[in-house]
Amino acid sequence: MKSRVPSWRLAALTLSLSAAFPAFSQGTAPSLSETVVTANRTPTRVDSLVSDVTVIERADIEKMAGQTLTEVLVRAAGVQMATNGGRGKSGNIFIRGAESRHTILLIDGVRYGSATAGTPVWTGLPLDAIERIEVLKGPGSSLYGSDGVGGVVQIFTRKGREGFHPSAFVTLGSDSFSQVGAGLSGGSGGVTYSIDVSTLNDGGFSATNPTVQFGNHNPDRDPFRQRSLNSSVGIELTRDWKLDAGALYSEGTSHYDDGPGRDTRDDFRSQVLRAGVSGKVLPGWKTQVQVSQSEDYAKSIVASFLPSHFGTTQNQVLWQNDIDTPIGVVLAGVERLEQKVDSATVYDVTERSINSAFLGLNGEAGSHSWQFNVRNDRNSQFGDSTTGFVGYGYRLTPSLRAHVSHGTSFVAPSFNQLYYPGFGTSTLRPEEGRNTDLGLSWTQGGHTVKAVYFDNKIRGFIPSGPLPANVPRARINGWTLGYDGSVGAWALRASLESIDPRNEVTGRLLPRRSETQATLGADYGVGAWKFGGTLLHVGDRFDDANNTFKLDAYTTLDLHADYAVSKNWTVQTQLRNITDEDYQTVRGYNQPGRGVFVTLRWAPK
Repeated sequence: MKSRVPSWRLAALTLSLSAAFPAFSQGTAPSLSETVVTANRTPTRVDSLVSDVTVIERADIEKMAGQTLTEVLVRAAGVQMATNGGRGKSGNIFIRGAESRHTILLIDGVRYGSATAGTPVWTGLPLDAIERIEVLKGPGSSLYGSDGVGGVVQIFTRKGREGFHPSAFVTLGSDSFSQVGAGLSGGSGGVTYSIDVSTLNDGGFSATNPTVQFGNHNPDRDPFRQRSLNSSVGIELTRDWKLDAGALYSEGTSHYDDGPGRDTRDDFRSQVLRAGVSGKVLPGWKTQVQVSQSEDYAKSIVASFLPSHFGTTQNQVLWQNDIDTPIGVVLAGVERLEQKVDSATVYDVTERSINSAFLGLNGEAGSHSWQFNVRNDRNSQFGDSTTGFVGYGYRLTPSLRAHVSHGTSFVAPSFNQLYYPGFGTSTLRPEEGRNTDLGLSWTQGGHTVKAVYFDNKIRGFIPSGPLPANVPRARINGWTLGYDGSVGAWALRASLESIDPRNEVTGRLLPRRSETQATLGADYGVGAWKFGGTLLHVGDRFDDANNTFKLDAYTTLDLHADYAVSKNWTVQTQLRNITDEDYQTVRGYNQPGRGVFVTLRWAPK
């Protein structure tokens, strides 16, 4: 489809400014003292990491009111996406050009996704429940097991804190969009608590256009409705021991097209439950035990077929230990994961279990930092898989730092790939990845510049398409540049990614991934006002594995403005896709046009 505004002009602006500010990631620029958890399962300062991590804070999420989780990840973390229409429709995230099933999604440490599709499920997760997101780019299997070829996305939900903190918001926007939410968090005497509820209604637009395959186009609106609840409680049992529990629940309905005059809907339900205890066994020895369950369920009321449903339940038990030693923090733990499928479709096998043990070490001394991890996963279907990671960082000068790492990963085939009637291949073997990173970062005076080269080789690759089969190899290599910094009252950020995602047997590019993606963002504050915007450019890419149908490049520009009416009240305005760019991320499926969203937020200080 042709763009209403020529993409090359905005793309040229993005790339020229990216060159002026060569850079690292999007999201909030992490300070040198900030810690992240996902990179090695223990709190670690950003400036000692040997991995590429992006942090998205709550303030970044609020600036994108009215957008979806996948849109937030694309604009704030520099990953790529492909979605089948608007809000609530199925979508995929590609980290460094890897497959959608090559990403692990964790919610407060709990694995979440579809075991039938083998991918994370992004559509049912409410943005207003999220406090922070960490995106690890690179192999994650040695830390978290199967699927970590491209990276790991970990969502941290909102938790309680000392005091009494009520809040509420209402958002109104284009396409009959409305969202209302309220929350309460607090704590005293060693007990903290939080609860957030919200309801969302989106009138939507037609998910498809006439170029969609199989004649599924129906030019009606495809609305989305969602209700969600997020709650947590923390109890200090003693000075050194704490009990934590939490629940995230979301349900709703999403409509999509099933041909002329036919409307289909999905009734979905998402649920994450967790409870754990953590504390000190001895000075320098911390331990935690967590029991959790995640559930993804969708029932399709299909206009042209009988109703069907697909559900995944994942039960997880974790015991992790962090032990301080003279050479760093030793990580040791065991884990058990049980995956169960509930479906109207008859699968030959409907459950499997994975027993895992992992060991690691991360530390620093002077100009040196290091990380080592090894993990063994014993899968009831595929036997043992052992993965590892080794990384080393060295500070060349007070401002300049280099790092190198190498990690292995694997992906167990999904239940659909193995057993779906007329589609699955029960003899599939797990995919195996080998990734090498070379990175260089420079930090001085509030500015951070980072360049990373990566080379990911995947053996036994399973390409998309009918009758899945292992092919000898695929390879995804490329580099990223990024910048985060400030000049006076301006906060600036930019990123540029260049990748070559290729099936090495056919020589063709992997579908729906652009070889070039660039983002540019700026924020400015003056008095009670905050202004900002994000420019996103995605190059052309092929929609299919045979590279016969090309999706056009596109560029979108989003703007936002916040005004603090008083200490407790804020008005936020989000202008989405202000040039009304007409683009597709999947052939025949529409993406949002120009939109306006206004939020009134109450949060007593």
